[in-house]
Amino acid sequence: MDINPRLLRVFVAVAEELHFGRAAARLYVAQQALSRDIRRLEEQLGATLFARSTRQVQLTPAGANLLPSARRLLAVHDELVAQIRGAAGPLLVDFNSAGSALPRHLIRARELAPEAEIVARYHGGLAAGAAAILAGAADVSFGRFAGLDPDVRTRLAQTPVRLQPLTVILPPEHPLAELPEVPLSVMAGFPLDIMAGNPATTEWTDLGRRLAEEFGLTLAAPHACPVGLDELLVYLRRHGEPVLSSVGWADLQGAVVRPLVDPVPLSLVSLVHRQGLRHPGLTALFRAIAEEDGWMDRPPGSWLPPLDESLLG
Repeated sequence: MDINPRLLRVFVAVAEELHFGRAAARLYVAQQALSRDIRRLEEQLGATLFARSTRQVQLTPAGANLLPSARRLLAVHDELVAQIRGAAGPLLVDFNSAGSALPRHLIRARELAPEAEIVARYHGGLAAGAAAILAGAADVSFGRFAGLDPDVRTRLAQTPVRLQPLTVILPPEHPLAELPEVPLSVMAGFPLDIMAGNPATTEWTDLGRRLAEEFGLTLAAPHACPVGLDELLVYLRRHGEPVLSSVGWADLQGAVVRPLVDPVPLSLVSLVHRQGLRHPGLTALFRAIAEEDGWMDRPPGSWLPPLDESLLG
């Protein structure tokens, strides 16, 4: 029996989402086509893989038994394709934001591997970037790996590349803008905007919540999130609340950036890619990042969530 890897990929997506609509969106296919593929796989295997009702989707015992094997087969398949492609295909890298410090390493990586095609995009958020990698729509992304869903983390490879001190972005007229740096004890007196509700940046929202719980901060109500630096300035003027950010952003004309201190809270940024990926562009990215001094230096007495701490080892 020959089973198309595409059918297994559809099965894994539904098994992990337990929702046909979300699985279809994750794979960028129509829900009708996804349902048809599941039926075809069930017919080939002679087994029902999902118990479906109008309210929920659950794995049957046969489906639960198939899931780990399907994941292993897809990982081997993806590694084989990556080895065959070699440098023939482009490396699609999601840098999340054009305002961050990482994109300058794209220039250096292209210098180090001129034969490799490295294509950059700025989609925004590791949660979205990780989903794109698993769907085959991207190769590499950056962000807080510890904030991803545990099941997603098991299916990706990551390397810590930077410890970023956290900051707040403020309207110039905000009271905290008068301070050269903002102690967390002072920040506790003002609502902190962590961009809650943005599905592309759930790993960042998780960090903001952990920070708030640790230091008794008040979180601002969620708002519709801006896209791009210009829209961020409009957002600041409209809502007037400090927005949690990190060092390394480009200067924002019309806003004030202040570091958080006492202690210095950190975000651990990782380079994330699919398991088994081999590409000269990826090697060049690692080399370009390694040339940057001090990116993994940790300020004395700084704070990092325990799960992020575990990744440093």
